Amino acid sequence: MLARKSIIPEEYVLARIAAENLRKPRIRDRPRKARFIAKNGACNLAHKNIREQGRFLQDIFTTLVDLKWRHTLVIFTMSFLCSWLLFAMMWWLVAFAHGDMDPSTENTANNTKWTPCVTCVRSFTSAFLFSIEVQVTIGFGGRMMTEECPLAITVLILQNIVGLIINAVMLGCIFMKTAQAHRRAETLIFSRQAVIAVRNGKLCFMFRVGDLRKSMIISASVRIQVVRKTTTPEGEVIPIHQVDIPVDNPIESNNIFLVAPLIICHVIDKRSPLYDISASDLALQDLELIVILEGVVETTGITTQARTSYIAEEILWGHRFVPIVTEEEGVYAVDYSKFGNTVKVAAPRCSARELDEKPSILIQTLQKSELSHQNSLRKRNSMRRNNSIRRSNSMRRTNPSLMVPKVQFITPEGSQNTSET
Repeated sequence: MLARKSIIPEEYVLARIAAENLRKPRIRDRPRKARFIAKNGACNLAHKNIREQGRFLQDIFTTLVDLKWRHTLVIFTMSFLCSWLLFAMMWWLVAFAHGDMDPSTENTANNTKWTPCVTCVRSFTSAFLFSIEVQVTIGFGGRMMTEECPLAITVLILQNIVGLIINAVMLGCIFMKTAQAHRRAETLIFSRQAVIAVRNGKLCFMFRVGDLRKSMIISASVRIQVVRKTTTPEGEVIPIHQVDIPVDNPIESNNIFLVAPLIICHVIDKRSPLYDISASDLALQDLELIVILEGVVETTGITTQARTSYIAEEILWGHRFVPIVTEEEGVYAVDYSKFGNTVKVAAPRCSARELDEKPSILIQTLQKSELSHQNSLRKRNSMRRNNSIRRSNSMRRTNPSLMVPKVQFITPEGSQNTSET
């Protein structure tokens, strides 16, 4: 409005608006990358447009085990009900064909020696009850087979075989679902965050893993993979490119003895995908580190696998895990309340490549850390000293009995001197 009335030049208004826009930069949040593996170990993957659905029926047992519990229980119930109804219909047809449903045969049976195929089967309800008794082997005693009908004997044999197959499949499916390996993995825990710090003069990527149960995981091994989106020199885009990275283990094999929580360490060297990443570059990296723990359950002998992942936001640079294992009265105690706690330590902010090229960076960082630690100790001691002096002065003011008494000295000349001791 003022610019249109020529009170303020238009060029000045435009320059002022541009300067205000420069002072307030527009920060756009980087779109969050979808995780490949969730923190609880579930794979974040959706299968779409599967045309060959019949392949799942070729492995029907695995399909039944992979179903949800509510679907498994429905199939478990319906399989028995359908088999009972099917053979109830067959028993009813056998009795109907033999004439057991005719009321005249019932009167004849009371007067002569007429023998039915199955005694006391006069309706479909009684045939259904007899089918349940045969397949479940209840045997109440009211209904029984006779030697009159060979077809009935054949149906009896067939129902027993089908009933055994259904029992074996469904009970095996229920057992496998209750004893699945991922159930044991629920008590294998990982630290919520990973850290990067200096260990033995090298930058290391570390995380903590533990087992909440007393029963151990036999032959436990840990693998680490880096998943990132890469582009080949030919221009091919690989959305999920997996790279294995080694784990620092003093033992030649990759097995660990997971009797207490352990800190798994990966040395960032020339073979590591993290070799060229510095602390400032870490937040900009689009990568995900997947941790896989495998082993055999001691009680069941089933192989189990626990998984988790760490993205760039969950990696703390210059931190270290606090110790949680202590010796108390001859027993090693583990404090799981501090399982994921970390403390800040001195660590160079450069990449591992720069640290290898200039080892003096590490020495300078440690010296600065030592100086800052000494300065903090001096400040802390001075603050404690000042606080103690203030506290003593305040106590003297509030309590007169703590005041120093005055003592009078009499000299030979008769003069009196007063002093405080």
